[in-house]
Amino acid sequence: MAVALVLVLIAVGSVIFHLVSPWWWTPIASNWRYIDDTIIITFWITGAVFVAVVLFMAYCVYRFRHRAGQQAHYEPENKRLEWWLTLVTAVGVAAMLTPGLFVWRQFITVPEDATDIEVVGQQWQWSFRLPGPDGKLATSDARLISPDNPLGINKDDPKSQDDVVIEGGELHLPVGKPVKALLRSIDVIHDFYVPELRAKMDLVPGQVSYIWFTPTRTGSFDILCAELCGVGHPQMRGTLVIQEQKDYQAWLQHQAARSFARLSPASGGPD
Repeated sequence: MAVALVLVLIAVGSVIFHLVSPWWWTPIASNWRYIDDTIIITFWITGAVFVAVVLFMAYCVYRFRHRAGQQAHYEPENKRLEWWLTLVTAVGVAAMLTPGLFVWRQFITVPEDATDIEVVGQQWQWSFRLPGPDGKLATSDARLISPDNPLGINKDDPKSQDDVVIEGGELHLPVGKPVKALLRSIDVIHDFYVPELRAKMDLVPGQVSYIWFTPTRTGSFDILCAELCGVGHPQMRGTLVIQEQKDYQAWLQHQAARSFARLSPASGGPD
């Protein structure tokens, strides 16, 4: 009886703890509320199964407890029970997977009006590249990386000259505008993570991954590396500043000194 009571208290206590818990996600600041909704659906399904299993265990412990003169019933299999368990399990798994498939489709389908930016990870800082007045981002290549061209920007691309290069500084973006972040690493695996945006994606050396999002509120947010990348991993942090459109444009105009043409040698590009 004591064991059964403890199991019931575990099930009930888990539900109460969830309902009154002060710990929850950080307030969302992007369009990816779908991710939160999917996690919540998964949580409630797995939570209901957890409570059902624990209460069933409590029932079994009490119902089939040892009693003098009672002999256990031998039942090696039960086809009806097996079919029910298979069906219920299949429905539960489908209920958890289906919302995720819809969200994943949205996650990889970038809006046509999204602005391309570049995020580069290296031990142990974040660097960023934004399109200049032409609104277009130039191509880049890891083989072009040099002390004068740390992001490997293609100097022969005519769109490169006004690209804004930010090494270890703040990434500014306008609110309400979709952004496609092209993610590159020049050494080891890193992971671009902004908790409030629900944006998280690996940066893998030798390839360009991407993630897109639409900031929905202004403010400053931490950019974290969510992949262990060496002894300086805890210090690999950046800042994302979301601004109103007019404030962002004013900031962008002041970044002329950070254009690739200004940062490159007088010859017009890296050697």
